[in-house]
Amino acid sequence: MKVFAPGSTIGILGGGQLGRMTALAAAKLGYRCHIFCPGKNEPAVGVAAAHTCAGFDDRAALEAFAQSVDVATLEWENVPVEAPEIVGKHVPMYPGVEVLRMAQDREQEKTFARQAGVGTADFAIVRSEAELAEAMQRFSLPAILKSTRMGYDGKGQVKITSGMDAAQAWREMGSQVGILEAFIDFACEVSVIVAARADGETLAYPAIENVHRHHILDRTFAPARVDPSIADEAVQAAQLMARKLGVVGLLAVEFFVLRQPDGQGRRVLLNEIAPRPHNSGHWTMDACPTSQFEQLVRAVCGLPLGDVTPHSRAEMLNLIGEDANRWEEFLKMPQTSLHLYGKDDIRPGRKMGHVNFLKGAWNGKE
Repeated sequence: MKVFAPGSTIGILGGGQLGRMTALAAAKLGYRCHIFCPGKNEPAVGVAAAHTCAGFDDRAALEAFAQSVDVATLEWENVPVEAPEIVGKHVPMYPGVEVLRMAQDREQEKTFARQAGVGTADFAIVRSEAELAEAMQRFSLPAILKSTRMGYDGKGQVKITSGMDAAQAWREMGSQVGILEAFIDFACEVSVIVAARADGETLAYPAIENVHRHHILDRTFAPARVDPSIADEAVQAAQLMARKLGVVGLLAVEFFVLRQPDGQGRRVLLNEIAPRPHNSGHWTMDACPTSQFEQLVRAVCGLPLGDVTPHSRAEMLNLIGEDANRWEEFLKMPQTSLHLYGKDDIRPGRKMGHVNFLKGAWNGKE
């Protein structure tokens, strides 16, 4: 396993807030970051040592970018696969292209999870409104129709209810291929972030609980407010996925917590994966010795993985749209850390920042 020492340059595909916080963590360890993204004013650009402003389909720009860095990673899994393929011909590119390919396709993701022994909701792949109508006859409704590719924060998702017209649902979903998933009677959603090095070493942060509002993550509670055996099941399943996928970097895995065990005694079922830093891991910036962003830098550079044992319980609040204007209020609160992303304009539904509230020692003592 090659080690990239401090002083090396890390290339990051994508210029959003995840790239910004990764670049800040990298700088703390003495690394330079070179951001590749189409926009000139993206959040990561202002804190990075270098920036290539070009599209992800610009082969010449990708080639030049790859030759200017020592190792590369990404901050968003929906970049075209061709971009990391080009970069990976010149320098180590993490996570692997095959991991990225799978994370971009819900059919591959769910199929792989089942083969690995991780449970999922029942699903059917549909490629037309006629196939959707036929699948709706076989599934108990309600059910969830999702695009197999490029969906996030509720985009490309439609709740299918009894009597709903298949043609209307197909139009609303807006993709050429969809996945119809059985509705899960779940108590809550938890997620686990696993860090992995090229030599196979992995470390997992504890399972945390996510609460959504309008399909966007609103709050994260660390630790998850579930039975410890359920949290352990989620951690073990996430580590299994990371090992089977051969991830180098980070893998965030979201799970539904069932109200009752399924036929195989499982209490958690896979929702989705993301091979990158994750919104639900932002609490680690202030409640853990090693944040998820520093951990990504350590993993892709071949450094020892950092301590993931939290020193504090925490609650993370996403700042969406106008919530960002409450910055002064949050700055006055004790045991509170404000993180703003430096975005130019406030828009409804746009992630502008987050706040971490520390809630006392992780062992439960205030």
